[in-house]
Amino acid sequence: MAKTQLGARVDDRVAELAKSRAKDRGLALGDYIAALVLDDTGGLREQGLDAARRFLDEHQELFDEAEEADRQAPGAHAA
Repeated sequence: MAKTQLGARVDDRVAELAKSRAKDRGLALGDYIAALVLDDTGGLREQGLDAARRFLDEHQELFDEAEEADRQAPGAHAA
């Protein structure tokens, strides 16, 4: 497969994190970045986000009740 060289400027911290994570996975930096892009555009990320949205939609009332109980509990508020 042909490869194209890309150039991007990122913060030093982001660059170090990317290099470190690529090394942890045993990948070249370019291969690691390619994997991130493919994961992001391949539908798995979107499926996960959709599942999280469905979970929250289905259980929002429970979360709301827990938050309301916390607000009403004596001593639950910081001074």
